[in-house]
Amino acid sequence: MYRSILVPLDGSAFGEHALLQASSIARRAEARLDLMHVHPPLEPAYTEFVLIDTDWEKRVRDQERQYLEETALRVREAIPSTVVSTVHKDGFVANAIREHVALAAPDLVVLTTHARGAMGRFWLGSVADELVRTLAVPILLVRPAQEPVDLKREQPFKNVVIPLDGSALAEQMIEPAIALGKLYAAKIHLVRVVKPVMSSIVPMGMATMNDLAGHITGSIEKAQKQVLADAESYLNKMAANLRAGNLHVTTTVELEVQPGVGILNAAKVRGADLIALATHGRRGLSRMFLGSVADKVLRGAAVPVLLQKPKG
Repeated sequence: MYRSILVPLDGSAFGEHALLQASSIARRAEARLDLMHVHPPLEPAYTEFVLIDTDWEKRVRDQERQYLEETALRVREAIPSTVVSTVHKDGFVANAIREHVALAAPDLVVLTTHARGAMGRFWLGSVADELVRTLAVPILLVRPAQEPVDLKREQPFKNVVIPLDGSALAEQMIEPAIALGKLYAAKIHLVRVVKPVMSSIVPMGMATMNDLAGHITGSIEKAQKQVLADAESYLNKMAANLRAGNLHVTTTVELEVQPGVGILNAAKVRGADLIALATHGRRGLSRMFLGSVADKVLRGAAVPVLLQKPKG
């Protein structure tokens, strides 16, 4: 599935942690790597300076191209069998990346959730946010680390957590997540988060009489058991389909008021090194979008997060 991988870079060591993960995937999938840098329009504050030094912007562009070529050379030396190309474009960062994706049709985009550097910036709430909302291809967001990037080091996915809610929209995340997991013979962990029934049925102050309280408590417990049983049944059915493909699959039902917290709890217990989820949907847990569940997971996860805008 992953034959072509796009890696937007901003010239910083932080941004290159996306390249570390992308190189690992490319090595396993025998995929082509496209390294991209976008030269943004000048900020108004720099206009006066540029008028004084007309060669300044040309020098910056030359530096950006040189950085891309040097980085591509490092990747070729680390992974000699990998085809590496460079892309240098002018424009607003998110727009330029989106236009390139439309033309080149990569199978995966890998970038850091934020980075710092003189040549540009990526951070959650800006470029990554906009791309997640608009691109139709899977996006792998990597949290940058402090240590230098060693492109010869493997960055494996051994435990992949896939949150599901029973909808076809959320299930669209299974294929791209499995495709990554298979590259590393990873274990697949299906997770469904359900909310406690009590939180939505019993307002504070309702249980004032013992008989009424007992009746309500019994009804709640029965309803809660049914919700949990339905969730477990659904996950078991999905797991059986995947196990038919010789995959190691486990299931977990998390009882939690906040879906994002439930996903993070399950990921921690399962030792996840990748979380894969849809960015938005129509109901339940599939209503994921930055600023809500996916945002909670992205900000709370210490591991890469694979996101995709579902079709339909």
